[in-house]
This record gives sequence, C-alpha cells and structure tokens, in this order.
Amino acid sequence: MDQRLKRSIPILLVAALAFTALVWVGNEQGILHAQSAEQSQEILSYPVELAMGNPYLIADIAERVTPAVVYIEAEWPAPERQVRNPFANDPFFRDFFWFSPWPQTPQGPTIQRGSGFIISEDGYILTNQHVVGNPGDNQKITVKLHTPNFQGSVEATLVGADYRLDLAVLKIDKPDGLDKLPTIPLGDSDKSRPGEWVIAIGNPYGERYEHTVTVGVLSAKGREIQIYDSDQRQWKVYTNLMQTDAAINPGNSGGPLINIRGEVIGINTAVNASAQGIGFAIPINTALEVKEQLITEGRIRRAFLGVTMQGLDQLSDRAKYLLGLDITEGAMIARVEPGSAAAEAGLQVYDVITRIDDTPITKPDDVTNEISKRKPGDEVLLMVWRRGSTLVIPVKLGERPPNV
Repeated sequence: MDQRLKRSIPILLVAALAFTALVWVGNEQGILHAQSAEQSQEILSYPVELAMGNPYLIADIAERVTPAVVYIEAEWPAPERQVRNPFANDPFFRDFFWFSPWPQTPQGPTIQRGSGFIISEDGYILTNQHVVGNPGDNQKITVKLHTPNFQGSVEATLVGADYRLDLAVLKIDKPDGLDKLPTIPLGDSDKSRPGEWVIAIGNPYGERYEHTVTVGVLSAKGREIQIYDSDQRQWKVYTNLMQTDAAINPGNSGGPLINIRGEVIGINTAVNASAQGIGFAIPINTALEVKEQLITEGRIRRAFLGVTMQGLDQLSDRAKYLLGLDITEGAMIARVEPGSAAAEAGLQVYDVITRIDDTPITKPDDVTNEISKRKPGDEVLLMVWRRGSTLVIPVKLGERPPNV
C-alpha cells in the first residue's frame, strides 16, 4: 500500500468520527431546542409576536379592549360635610394616599368617579365597591360607553357589592344603536408572574383623561395594604393584592389590569402616590370566585364569630404573669362584639382560643382563616383556655355585617 495512503487512513477515521459526533449532537440539540420551544410557550407570559418584536402589540391590545372599558359616576345626595375634591370620598386616596390639594367645593351632591369593564354581553360590569358604594345607598350610577358605534351614558344598576374585597358588579342594558356590548376576555391571575408586562386602562381624574393607557410590569403578588376608612372609623386590611408599576391615579379605580395576551388579570384599586410606581390590583380570580354570589344575592355572605384578637407574643411578661398564662400558643380575645355569635356562646375577654374543631390555633390569623372556611349558621367547637382551665365551647356562627 502506498505510504501516503497509509498515513491518511487515521486522519480519515478521525474526520468520520468527528462528523458522526457533530450530526448526533446536532440532532440532540434539535430535540432539546424543540422541547425548550414547547416549554417556552407554556412559561412565557406573552405571545410569540412580542418575542418577534411587534412594535404595535400593546397598541393593538389597547385598541381591541378599550371599548369595553367604561367611565363610571356615582352620585349621592348632598353630604353633611364639604369635600375637598371629586375624589375625597375615596378612602384609598383620602386617608392613606397622598394627592395634591384641591380648592374647597360648595356643599352639594357627592360624586364619585371611577372606571370599570364589561365582562359579558348581557351588560355585567366589574368595578370597585369604593367607587359605587353599596346597594340601597340612594345613589345614582351612570356608565359612559365609548365604542365605535355608540358614545354616550346609560344608567346602571348596582347588583351587588362587597366592602371587604372592594368589589362591585353593575348591570346595564344595551343601548339602542349598538349591536352588542363589547367585552374583555378574563385571564387567570394565578398563572401571572412578577416581571411580565401589564397594561392599565382607565379614566384618571375623570373624563378629562378618559381611556388612558399605561404600561408597566407586574411587580409582585400577594401584597397586603392597610387603609383607615374614616367613614367607618376602622382599619381595612386588603390581602393577596397584585402590585404593579403601571401608572394608576384617582379615577383608575375599578379599571382592568391586562396581560400581554389581552386578558384581564386584575382590577386596579389604588396607588401609593407618595412612592414611585407602586399600585395595587385585585386578582381577577378573586373576583370570579364571588361574582355569581354578588349577582344572585347582592352580597357575599360570610361567617362571623365577633371577636377582636391579640397574639400571645404581643403580651408583656408582666401581663402574662397577671393573667396566669401558662400556654405559649393561641389567640387571645381582646374584645367581644355585643350580640355576636361569640357573645351568645359566652366567650370572654382574655379567653385564649387554642383549637377550632380539629385545627390547632397558634395565632389570630389562624382563627380568621378557619372562620372564613365556614358559612353563616355553621357550628364549630372552640377549645378555650380560661384562667388555667380548658373549656370546649360550641359556637353557632353568625353572618358578618356588610361593612365590617
């Protein structure tokens, strides 16, 4: 055999092996690429056209859903006191959030302005309770539509409202000249992720800036805020809120927070205007869980025990000594509401709830969570520590008042 051919055989073998390896790796990478592409469709929270760089995607979404976003005015008879501005009755912006000073207005009807969005062709609208109040408040509610075929206002009926969740459902009839009412598709807020793009649409400061579109990201989930409601003279705690940096202002309340698929994932509620880019929205899944009950019953019926509680870790050593407290876990009763289920069952101040049915109680939130799982009229067994003794007390739960 020619010497040059002998020397080239090893080189040819190495080249063949290398080529085979490249083909195999290429196939494997192709499979992995295909798998990652499938996974990305599930993981990414925006459609392919955004990844492809469609510069008009957000504008396209806004154009598609804006006709279903409405401007809301609720008018009450003349109040007993003057108000500073059209949003002064909004507890979110009056007591907890900063807003620029407005001149005093003459005493007259109270007008609350906000936003909402149509969720069904038969005219149901979701908004905030603090925008429209409660059924039976003697308020007049008008909804302004702005669709390609109809621009004008129609009267709305307040079907149901819930003070604790700050949710309300309105109902309007399709006006003449409009084939059907526009609607916005509803998404799944549980699947939303911090960092994904969101769009807020509403009417900041009333009709002056109606149908304003702002863009940001979903900053966080599961947020809690505490607001003092001076009308009710009590603190309101809102939990499990979505945080966004999309610009929200007075008048945006009740408007939709939309993902990049064009689906509503939240209901804009409030913004901390003393900060930069901190707004809050109610997850749409929270609204959907109670929507039917608001429509059929006008309210959300909740079980009510009727106690104010305090954690044992908040007591001083001296207080524990004076009470003879020899346990470390539980929820101490600080106040019993007169006429409540707790009062009728004989619960007392300084009682410590240690168990509800089969669930151990270690802190006040445990009591709140357990009672929230029940319905008015349900009976529960409470294990209670009282001055060194353990008692088992049956309690028939009442119904929480609307504004508590």
